[in-house]
Amino acid sequence: MNSFDEMQNGGQKYNMGFLWLICIVAAMGGLLFGYDWVVVGGAKAFYEPHFNITKDMDLMRGWAMSSALFGCIIGAVLSGVLTDRFGRKRLLILSGLLFTVSAVTTALSWDFTSYNVARIIGGLGIGLASNLSPMFIAEISPAKMRGKFVSINQLTIVIGILAAQIVNMMIARPVPEDATMEIIRDSWNGQTGWRWMFGAETVPAFLFFLLMFFVPESPRWLVKYGKNEQAEAILTRIGGSEYGKTELANIQQTISNEEVARVNYKDLLEPKLLMILTLGVFLAVFQQWCGINVIFNYAQEVFAAAGYGVSAMMFNIVITGIVSLFFTFAAIYTVDKLGRRPLMLFGAAGLAGIYIILGICYKLESTGIHMLILVVLAIGCYSMTLAPITWVVISEIFPNRIRGAAMSVAVFSLWIACTVLTLTFPYLEAKLGIHGTFWIFSFISIMGLIVIWKKLPETKGKSLEQIENELVD
Repeated sequence: MNSFDEMQNGGQKYNMGFLWLICIVAAMGGLLFGYDWVVVGGAKAFYEPHFNITKDMDLMRGWAMSSALFGCIIGAVLSGVLTDRFGRKRLLILSGLLFTVSAVTTALSWDFTSYNVARIIGGLGIGLASNLSPMFIAEISPAKMRGKFVSINQLTIVIGILAAQIVNMMIARPVPEDATMEIIRDSWNGQTGWRWMFGAETVPAFLFFLLMFFVPESPRWLVKYGKNEQAEAILTRIGGSEYGKTELANIQQTISNEEVARVNYKDLLEPKLLMILTLGVFLAVFQQWCGINVIFNYAQEVFAAAGYGVSAMMFNIVITGIVSLFFTFAAIYTVDKLGRRPLMLFGAAGLAGIYIILGICYKLESTGIHMLILVVLAIGCYSMTLAPITWVVISEIFPNRIRGAAMSVAVFSLWIACTVLTLTFPYLEAKLGIHGTFWIFSFISIMGLIVIWKKLPETKGKSLEQIENELVD
């Protein structure tokens, strides 16, 4: 039986089993990214009393939530320095190791300092995986299905988010609605439960670490380092002998002899490359500053303001995760059909409108199921558009010779933006109210809509080399 499955692409056949295997393994980095990123939101109600962090300690509350994000920033920088030199595979293995170490040490942390050190280690893993997983998948996927495969990384992020939400809900024991900080601190949740929430990540983290040893290196990185025979062998296994030869030739055309085995960050300052880099950075920052992530990271505050208690809040968080999962599947189905640009435009416009309505409802102190519905609509809109498609676009638009460095700058900017968002939300909420904060996010979404409309090209169905030729030449 032939292992190559025929696709509707001029009769071209691909080894779909092999493609799915390597993409799913690489996308496990996204799963761990999602889990590690969101588990803190559910554990927050219990580790804060454990460490005696009170409501008025804005700096400590923000630092506990964002310490992992500082690790993300460092990890993104390291990925830029190291990925074009050492390859995608070895750094993804390293990220798996970092996730494993972080899960164990966070669960065992004995004070606030050790907790934050462990979270920073996990952040290093997120910074590496968030850069490398989508880039690796984009570099190994055929053009006609690249959007779908890169979106799998977002799907695993969402699965990781949902897993964290479900694990948090299953581990947490019921809490009386009028429970004081002291009662929670002395309870099983405050002493032990939150540790299991973080420690549960150990199993998938170690599995990812092991499986990455069996995944091939990116053929485009191999060509950049003059390892053409190895690259052709991998491409041949993906699409057959003719596909391997054709793809190898196309990749070689984008990398001159002088650029083989060379990483020059000054290339990023070339006018055309700088313009592409600026677009990538804007999209990465906009994906965070559109504001949806405060719902995940500060779910307790968002739902409390809508009139929900702790137990109901935990259940509502799981609902948001299920909605996010459903709409990510919709993105996977539509990204190679509708294209990147229409989905990004729809996402920016949709969030702007929903945030305006949310702000009005919070201003009027409205409570009830309709608030949950509005939050769910915002998450669904984001999960089908800006969340996955941003990763697809920034993994596509940078040229082969500087993709690792350029994408690391974009991902570094994304984590800077995420850190700023996470640190500032308590202050924005305190000064402007949650209604004013959502109105700010609405304004940012409108600005994003304008830039996407004017500047974002369509990349659907084009090879990475064709995209490079159109944007750079």
